[in-house]
Amino acid sequence: MAMAGLYRRSLPSPPAIDFASSEGKKLFIEAIQNGTMEGFYRLISNFQTQSEPAYCGLASLSMVLNALAIDPGRKWKGPWRWFDESMLDCCESLENVRTRGISFGKVVCLAHCAGAKVEAFRTNHTTIDEFRKHVITCSTSDNCHVISSYHRSALKQTGTGHFSPIGGYHAGRDMALILDVARFKYPPHWVPLSNLWEGMNIIDDTTGQHRGFMLISTPHREPGLLYTLSCKHESWVSIAKYIIEDVPLLLKSEGVNDIQKVLSVVFSSLPSNFGEFIKWIAEVRSQEDFGQTLSTEEKARVAMKEEVLKQVQETGLFRHVAAFLSSANSCCRNLPPLGFEDNLPNIAATVCCQGAEIWAGKYGSLNGYCCRETCVKCLKANGDKAVTVVSGTVVNGKCEQGVDILVPSSQTKQSCSCFASSNYIGMLPASNDVLTALLLALPPETWSGIKDKKLFQEISSLVSTEKLPTLVQEEVLHLRDQLHLLKRCQENKIDEDLGAPLS
Repeated sequence: MAMAGLYRRSLPSPPAIDFASSEGKKLFIEAIQNGTMEGFYRLISNFQTQSEPAYCGLASLSMVLNALAIDPGRKWKGPWRWFDESMLDCCESLENVRTRGISFGKVVCLAHCAGAKVEAFRTNHTTIDEFRKHVITCSTSDNCHVISSYHRSALKQTGTGHFSPIGGYHAGRDMALILDVARFKYPPHWVPLSNLWEGMNIIDDTTGQHRGFMLISTPHREPGLLYTLSCKHESWVSIAKYIIEDVPLLLKSEGVNDIQKVLSVVFSSLPSNFGEFIKWIAEVRSQEDFGQTLSTEEKARVAMKEEVLKQVQETGLFRHVAAFLSSANSCCRNLPPLGFEDNLPNIAATVCCQGAEIWAGKYGSLNGYCCRETCVKCLKANGDKAVTVVSGTVVNGKCEQGVDILVPSSQTKQSCSCFASSNYIGMLPASNDVLTALLLALPPETWSGIKDKKLFQEISSLVSTEKLPTLVQEEVLHLRDQLHLLKRCQENKIDEDLGAPLS
């Protein structure tokens, strides 16, 4: 056996009990018999070691997300849809996490951005008895998992703040199983729940807030089917500030007296690189791996995206946005480049490059991709509805690869051709669709400053989510949640605001 100190630290026992020890095995068997190890199996199937000393929060979250089989919405590497620490950067840059670690509140933010259902509790807003109830609930089910944020000193361990999932519970001894993601340091171990609570009840010096725990579970459907907000580029900070803080102030202007004026006010001052902030989610695959056939899963996802797109385009707000953008006399001439021009060759080249980045596991990287060739095809098999595929050959200076983008389409009639045709304009999420979704996702209070009462009532009706069809309603509410979380990150208040439980 490797010597402690060269391979691992010696696990302080008591209070901990090594999972692999005779006593640890006995506790495990007894907990299984008592039914409080149900969450263990999926967690252990996805158990991972943090890849950086400060990545405990990222490793814990990616482990739980994979255990819940939540779809990340993009590839990790090759064809695999899989969460990895490198993909969890929507609330904090990986470089910052690597050097400074990550706070409790930003791990909660990451879980939301990843599409999970999250309930978060700080110890000063709950009790040890409530904590115990939540641990038991998740230990008797494989549909939710607990991530604990604690200070190692309470367990007599070396180090400071740490995150790890709880893998099970022993009722007779009131002990929780910590699946420590720092496997290079300590093995999985049982600890008294009271000691773990003591470690969570210590204030984090960085944020001035208590630590705590979060319950991560699967949403009733995967959010972000078609649209997502992104902070892969630094411009997201100024964009978030603009749409959350500046737009409500601009709408208080005396000259805002009709819907077109409202849209002009919102769109004419958009920050640069706005097109990098809200994107439609591409379905990417490798040409050589999949050929001309579509899997049942692929067809189902594209069909859902098409239904969301159709529902967006059937809203009253979409008609106003489309009219504004197409009007030769509107202020759209002053719109900054959105990054998703209503031109299929441009869109195809862009999404093929994004697809290549996703396929290589380098989404948002600085490596330059260039789409050398694009072509539109329609795939149809066994009497199914035709699916539009944009194919591209992408190069990045070192190599080239072929990618297919499965395109959600709203056209009733399609033809298939390589470019030189305008038949496809408007067939996939473009400026009018994307901007409509974003306007619907703005907080209701955005419009409260409009002085014209009739106009206020009209815009309130247009942006109301209450009467939206279910799919687009869920899509919009997910975007709104993302926007709310990004606002808190932008203000550096993610930890301050996480006082009461967040769900």
